[in-house]
Amino acid sequence: MRDMNGVGRRGFLRGAALAGAGLATGGAAPADPPAPGSEPALLTGQGPATGAAPPVPFHGRHQASVLAPPRRVTAYTAFDVTARNRRELTELMRTLTARARFLTGGGTPEPAGITGPPTDSGLLGPQVPAGGLSVTLAVGAALFDDRFGLHGRAPRRLTTMPAFPDDDLQTDWCHGDIGLQLCADDTDTVLHALRDIARHTRGGMQVRWRLDGFTSPPRPSGTPRNLMGFKDGTANPDARSAGEMDRLVWTGAGAGEPDWAVGGSYQVVRLIRMLVEFWDRVSLTEQERMFGRARETGAPLDGDREQDTPDYPADPKGEVIPLDSHIRLANPRTPSSAGQRLLRRAYNYDRGVDGNGNLDMGLLFCCYQRDLARQFETVQRRLAGEPLTDYITPFGGGYFFALPGVRDTTDWYGRALLT
Repeated sequence: MRDMNGVGRRGFLRGAALAGAGLATGGAAPADPPAPGSEPALLTGQGPATGAAPPVPFHGRHQASVLAPPRRVTAYTAFDVTARNRRELTELMRTLTARARFLTGGGTPEPAGITGPPTDSGLLGPQVPAGGLSVTLAVGAALFDDRFGLHGRAPRRLTTMPAFPDDDLQTDWCHGDIGLQLCADDTDTVLHALRDIARHTRGGMQVRWRLDGFTSPPRPSGTPRNLMGFKDGTANPDARSAGEMDRLVWTGAGAGEPDWAVGGSYQVVRLIRMLVEFWDRVSLTEQERMFGRARETGAPLDGDREQDTPDYPADPKGEVIPLDSHIRLANPRTPSSAGQRLLRRAYNYDRGVDGNGNLDMGLLFCCYQRDLARQFETVQRRLAGEPLTDYITPFGGGYFFALPGVRDTTDWYGRALLT
């Protein structure tokens, strides 16, 4: 590892920066400039959606929130299901559907009884605006144990997220029966939705862990930046291409999946701490060589503009873009790596300081794909030991399966699974 003004190697970085990791915080999101090729990498996001947010359609074959341009604010919450049997789990899913349908569409809360508590927190006023809120509901592998008679009905490729070589996973920040992601342009919209859902599902599930995130506006243009100062998510599959999404994101018939799972997607969530105080002591040249991009423009080191495609065949020895740079490992841009691309949804987070007084911030990374092993895990294996691992530490997250969409007003999350 590099010197960094006398600061020691990776072991010291971890010891100094991770001793106090443990709380939870705030969130937001980004939008999709279409780009050729993809870097299905650990450190990637999208550009934020701007302007007044129209309602995100709730009904459909897929959860529209997966492809919707990310918003400014997000909260990812993993839950343990406390329902005692399949009937109670079914009621939980029906309730989640009803609340998500109301919150994403907006409306007037039901009137309170004469002596009863208000039916709404009032955080958004007497009328609940849609506020561009999107809800993504996913299930973890643990839901398919013996509690609800679902063993054997799990999505074919759904497993518990393993620890990868550069991880330092903390049990309290990993996995869950249900994953719920809320995104909007305003923090109070997200918090209102979280409180509403928590209130209506009490007794059916309880919070296991939660992390809030945010995204910044493009500075000065193009893709927003992560907390290391680099544009984050320059390349991503085009979410507007139905063919591209069917090939890379949505589970389809004939892939060995149970019938109920067709139209869903495998979701990976990774909570990644960035050791920013050490990163800020590294020379700009070295930072850029670790990423393989210019910090100011986001262009690959062999290009001039952010959307330029790196020309790896013209640089076989990595003299311009190092062979171990993040973008080169994440997406070698070969015919065999084309099917390993995934749809990224990443957000910054800030949890204040840890117990040692170190800044505690980083990346709430989320991505979607058809095949965890072929896509996310293949990329992770290539990234193992990259130079950036000296400055980032994944500490939590999990594998989930984003359920197929709710088709209409008579449908509900997981109906085909539970009936």
